[in-house]
Amino acid sequence: MTAPARTRVAPSPTGDPHVGTAYMALFDKAWSRKTGGQFVLRIEDTDRNRLVEGSEQQIYDSLRWLGLEADESPEVGGPHAPYKQSQRLDTYRPFVDQLIEDGHAYYCWCSGERLAQMRAEQQASKQSDTGYDRLCLGMTREERAELPGFSETPVVRMLIPDDVPLSFQDLIRGEVKAPRPDDQVILKADGFPTYHLAVVVDDHLMDITTVVRGEEWISSTPKHLLLYSWLGWDAPQFAHMPLLRNTDKSKISKRKNPAARLMWFREQGYLPEALRNFLQLLAYPPAAGEQEVSSFEEFVDGFDWDKVSTVGPIFDVKKLDWLNGVYIRALPTEQLADRIIAYALESGQWSEVPPKGRDIVLAATPLISERLVTLAEALPKLQFLFVADDELTINPAAVAKLKDNAGEVLSVAADVLGQLEQWNAELIHEALSTALVGGMELKPKFAFAPIRVAITGEQVSPPLFESMEILGKDASLARIRRLSAAL
Repeated sequence: MTAPARTRVAPSPTGDPHVGTAYMALFDKAWSRKTGGQFVLRIEDTDRNRLVEGSEQQIYDSLRWLGLEADESPEVGGPHAPYKQSQRLDTYRPFVDQLIEDGHAYYCWCSGERLAQMRAEQQASKQSDTGYDRLCLGMTREERAELPGFSETPVVRMLIPDDVPLSFQDLIRGEVKAPRPDDQVILKADGFPTYHLAVVVDDHLMDITTVVRGEEWISSTPKHLLLYSWLGWDAPQFAHMPLLRNTDKSKISKRKNPAARLMWFREQGYLPEALRNFLQLLAYPPAAGEQEVSSFEEFVDGFDWDKVSTVGPIFDVKKLDWLNGVYIRALPTEQLADRIIAYALESGQWSEVPPKGRDIVLAATPLISERLVTLAEALPKLQFLFVADDELTINPAAVAKLKDNAGEVLSVAADVLGQLEQWNAELIHEALSTALVGGMELKPKFAFAPIRVAITGEQVSPPLFESMEILGKDASLARIRRLSAAL
């Protein structure tokens, strides 16, 4: 029986949340649920120069949208509050002092210019060891001040021992060997801890038992394990996830790929459950014969770290498009209509729901659901149902493709439809087929094309007769007569 796991995701509010945050949060939450533990959201905001206003709220909103809310966070609180590093500054200094006192860390007064010069010289000489040269090690402030490249406000660095262990056990990868670290800065000149110190202290004090993070942090793990050892703490288990990659195998980034932005998926009209399923598949490809479409609950039930692939998964949005279509078609009509309306209001397609708007969307949703890929596509397909008959824009390209007899077809259609006492798709289809296909001996595609253009303004549209039923008899006849007159 596995002990209850405490996991955490710890994004920095430095812009739009990265899709990698959701990717890690998904596996964090699944493992905590599988073991009956807790999932923690911590905001790592010690890099004050890169903070972006509104980013923190976007992190909360996007994880909530995905159904990946944390059990403990700055929003909901918890027994280990505060959950923002900027509010925990007093927590870190005593541990820095302890490391200095024990000889595991030291002050460094080197200026930025001196460090840049040192790195340039190392690169020019092509030496293999390009870390800090330990000029300040063993010096007092006064001794260091007599040398060039002195800064009044020191940083604090780790003193990496010669025999630092470089291998560790990973839940996904087994034994992992990492490169030798240099004397990492753990306290900056402004008094803020660096990531490497803060993450160790916070994970320990918050009782985190499993650290799930990207494989780019493998090289940092030896220094984190050193800090755990020096401070006399048990280290958590580590699970280093494979990095998400573009189709050209490059690391996915917000600069090059809009899909790296977590908010992008919501803006494009993807369903959160489809995106969640997609993220599951990226690092957790199903075995032969296994179902690709699975709920979060099913994912948790079968969760096993051994199933995680270490090959960088390709972020193929076409796969997400397919999944999103599957989830859209699985929604009951009323739920899908509500989501279409909610998306329209959130995205600005609508500023408010028009008169009878919900009734029209509800009636029309079955007509478009089979071909819908995202919620963003829904209203544009139905726009002709929401405009006044004399304001419908008729695409000239669609008119140009009509046969020469289109005006006559529309005239006959208006006459026969005007005689209908009941108005439904079946009777409309029957009446037009009798008059145009039977009476005028036209092929169906030529018989109904002018009517489709008159009703919708386009050559391609949702099912015609069902659309006319929703539009109503008066509006349908008005549009048919309008185009007939124009032709």
